[in-house]
Amino acid sequence: MSVTYNIAIDGPAGAGKSTIARAAAARLGFVYVDTGAMYRAMAVYFLRKGIAPDDEAAISAACGDIQIDIRYEDGTQHVFLNGEDVSGIIRTEEVGNMASASSVYAAVRRKLLNLQQNLAQSENVIMDGRDIGTCVLPNAQTKIYLTASSHVRALRRLRELEEKGQTCNLLEIEQDIIERDYRDMHREIAPLKQADDAVYLDTSEMTIAQVIERIIEIARERGLKTD
Repeated sequence: MSVTYNIAIDGPAGAGKSTIARAAAARLGFVYVDTGAMYRAMAVYFLRKGIAPDDEAAISAACGDIQIDIRYEDGTQHVFLNGEDVSGIIRTEEVGNMASASSVYAAVRRKLLNLQQNLAQSENVIMDGRDIGTCVLPNAQTKIYLTASSHVRALRRLRELEEKGQTCNLLEIEQDIIERDYRDMHREIAPLKQADDAVYLDTSEMTIAQVIERIIEIARERGLKTD
């Protein structure tokens, strides 16, 4: 089997990981794996079942009833929950908060780990999340820790929500981001942290294009061959 090239991108909520990883994957011809979308799809199931985010027993039991699949249609990633395409409903604040809360549980993480690792062994992938470089793909050739200030991340999220016609409060969004950062960084299982061999990249003052170019440059420095 040929050796694949893996790029792991970790960072806090709202840092632009998905946007950056998706665009970089398109540039390189890699498969983009949005692990956050997979956790969010599981969160949709928990919410539909009326399970509380702190009910570990119920969440763990429900994992056995969940199947998450990633498929590409016309070059676009779609996330399926038990055969239903839920790509269009996983980006709400409610789903995001449930995903953050439920992802601390071992049963949830085990459910998705094998799928993520198998993809990386069979394809050149860019994978983003909270613990990709530290836990999911510890042998990735390139690891990036992508971040930005909580204020910048809140402003980005505010613009996204306003574009969807939603009225939001910037201070509330920033507080939610700060609280989510704390949960992600202090959870017992696979906390968010920068891998020892990851490159720290603060995007607060960078454009999307600049970030993508920098990541590709770092990957080339670490052995990626491109045309």
